[in-house]
Amino acid sequence: MMWGVPQRLWWLAALPLTAWALYALRRGCARRLARLADAALWPALMPTLRLGRERLRDALWLGAVALLIVALARPQWGFHWEEVRRRGLQILVVLDTSNSMRAADLSPNRLQHAKWGIRDLLRRLRGDRIGLIAFAGSAFLQCPLTSDYAAFLMTLDDVYPGIIPRGGTAIARALREAVNRFDYRGESDRVILLITDGEDHEEDPTKVLPLLKEKGIRLYAIGVGSPEGELIRMEDGQFLKDREGRVVKTRLVEEPLKTLALETGGAYVRAAPGDFGLERLYDDHIARLRRETQEDRLAKIHEERHGWFVAAALLLLAIETLIPAAARPDRRRAGGKTP
Repeated sequence: MMWGVPQRLWWLAALPLTAWALYALRRGCARRLARLADAALWPALMPTLRLGRERLRDALWLGAVALLIVALARPQWGFHWEEVRRRGLQILVVLDTSNSMRAADLSPNRLQHAKWGIRDLLRRLRGDRIGLIAFAGSAFLQCPLTSDYAAFLMTLDDVYPGIIPRGGTAIARALREAVNRFDYRGESDRVILLITDGEDHEEDPTKVLPLLKEKGIRLYAIGVGSPEGELIRMEDGQFLKDREGRVVKTRLVEEPLKTLALETGGAYVRAAPGDFGLERLYDDHIARLRRETQEDRLAKIHEERHGWFVAAALLLLAIETLIPAAARPDRRRAGGKTP
C-alpha cells in the first residue's frame, strides 16, 4: 500500500487522547450518579440509562473518524499505465545585473522587481524549459535550460547586482551568449526574455538582429526603469559616481529594445509597479508559440482507494445513529398499561 499524503496519518495520534477524554467523561458521569444513588438502584431510578450503549456509540464514532483520516491520507494500491506527453518551449531569461539595476524607480530596486516578475512567470509555465543568463559587462550562464523550476528559482535567488565581475552593460554580448545556449535539435520555438534598462556601454544591441533572425529566435523585452532617470544608491548608502566624480543617473532606453523585439516577431513591454509585464507577455504572446513534444512515455498511475474508507466511515456513522442514546422506558415498570 502507498499513501498520497502520508503525513496526515499523524492525525491518528490524537485519537487515543480523544478516546481517553470520552472515557473520562463517561466515568465522571457514572461517579456523580453513584454519589446520588447506589448503582443497584439505577435501573429502577433511571430505566433509560445504558452506559454500555454510550460507550459503543463512542467507539463507532472514533472508528469513523479514524477511517476518514486514513481516507484523507489517500491510500493507494494497484496501478495502471497511462501515456504522459510533455510539450514545451525553450525560454532563456537574459537578466541585466549591472549597477544600474540598483536604481529604486521600481521599489525596492529594479533587479528585485525583475526577480519577482520572473517568479510570477514560472507559475504560468507547463513543461516549458527555462534558463537564466546574467549579464553586465560580460555574460554568464547561471542556469541551463531546465524544466526543474525549483532548481531555476534557487539560481535566481542567488543573483544580485555585481554578480558579474566586469562592470558596464553589454546587451549584444549577452544575446550572443543566449543564442549559443539553445538546443537546436527540436522544432519548438526559442524565446529570449531580455530584462534590462536598455543602456549599453559596449555596442549597438541591434547588431545582433541578423543572428537572431537566422536562428529563428523571438525576443521579448521588458524595459526596466523610467525615461526620466534615477540615481543609483550603492550598498554603502552613497550614490554611484563616474570617474570624474559626477553622480550617475540611469535612464530607460527603449528604442533598441523595441527594435529587437519587433524585428524578431516578439513584443516589448515597459515594467510598471505592480505589473512587471512578464505574465502579460506570456499570456498574450508566448503561450501561443509552437511547442514540441519533449517527452512521451508511459507512467505508472497508482489507484486511489480512499473511497472504500469513506464508505466504511459512513457505515459506522449510520450504525451509530441507529443506536438510541437511551433505552425505551418499560411502561409496566413505570405503572403504565400495555395496549
